[in-house]
Amino acid sequence: MSKTDRSGHTTTNHEFIKQWVTERGGHPACVRGTGEEEIGVLRIDFPGYSGSDSLEPISWDEWFEKFEESELAFLHRDIKGDDGSLDRFNKLVKRTGDEDGE
Repeated sequence: MSKTDRSGHTTTNHEFIKQWVTERGGHPACVRGTGEEEIGVLRIDFPGYSGSDSLEPISWDEWFEKFEESELAFLHRDIKGDDGSLDRFNKLVKRTGDEDGE
């Protein structure tokens, strides 16, 4: 994808998601207090995120279990900034069937 391409791509491939997130210094998390006794709303936490007090770290196994249970897809971009930094844009969306699979 070129530096100027701002469109995103979706995937359900666990290994790709894990690699994409860790290359950018992120880790799996959920929003505190949204799941009572279960894992709540999923997020990816990155260093320096201003709302980090609202997120709780979880394992990749827990994250992917909830990801599959909720039938989510990972929307992301693979572009670099002018300084060479990797874009961290991502969003969890409902699956449509057009995603790159496992």
